[in-house]
Amino acid sequence: MQNIIPHLWFDKEAVEAAEWYVSLFQNSSIIDITTIPDTPSGDTVLVDFQLANLRFSAISAGPYFSFNPSVSLMVSCSTKEEVDRLHDNLSANGTELMPLGDYPFSKRYAWVQDRYGLSWQIMLVENMEEHPRIRPTLLFTGDVCGKAEDAIDYYVSVFKEANKGFINYYEAGEAMDARAKINYGEANIRGTQMIVMDHGFGGDFTFNEAFSFMVLCENQEEIDYFWDKLSFVPEAEQCGWVKDQFGLSWQITPANMNDILMKGTKEEVKRVTEAFLKMKKFDLAALEKARLG
Repeated sequence: MQNIIPHLWFDKEAVEAAEWYVSLFQNSSIIDITTIPDTPSGDTVLVDFQLANLRFSAISAGPYFSFNPSVSLMVSCSTKEEVDRLHDNLSANGTELMPLGDYPFSKRYAWVQDRYGLSWQIMLVENMEEHPRIRPTLLFTGDVCGKAEDAIDYYVSVFKEANKGFINYYEAGEAMDARAKINYGEANIRGTQMIVMDHGFGGDFTFNEAFSFMVLCENQEEIDYFWDKLSFVPEAEQCGWVKDQFGLSWQITPANMNDILMKGTKEEVKRVTEAFLKMKKFDLAALEKARLG
């Protein structure tokens, strides 16, 4: 079971975006769609979907957060034709961040923001079997530039099923920002493989709630543990959301929360929603009491 779920925040386009993404990748599907009525954002739509090797969750909950290149999705491709196909689709009505071309690290690569603002890095790789199809990629900029490896080490220390992978460092004088240390790093966190790097060439975008990671917890002990380890900004604590010392947002949530919201009766969903909207850290006993009425 995938325990770390990338979560995407949209204004109104979660279903539209998820269906489009699913159409672009093999072995992908919409898992479930539901509407939660009467939230502070009005009627909120939740979408669970699978893209290749990775499960995602998305929400339509108002125009409060916008995607930026601090978090992107790295896509490994086995052929140039696949790179070109994904580039043509994902860049349509979007923005080119690095144009399609030949780079020292890949013979066919592009970095684009799609029509919804979500960033994708599309790369030809030589040994496809050694690369996950899609990996979230964290780019440390601004005040946290230079802290990418610190973040990897911290996350590996927090999550028991985690390990640090390959790390590559900027050579002397290679990065324009002298604080930047690593230009490529890998981490495996509870089975979700990520790429982490410092931005050596400037950039004023930072992590925000548009792209967060859900940590699925089996019991209150896990919720308490991850809340204690990942919450560093008290004013960001709300409805299971926290923000760590690097500015990255996490959702510390019960593993069955989406099942309750997507498969429960209207009355159960209403009671659970009313209960969790009043919470910062989730209280499993109180949520179960609300579900049962």
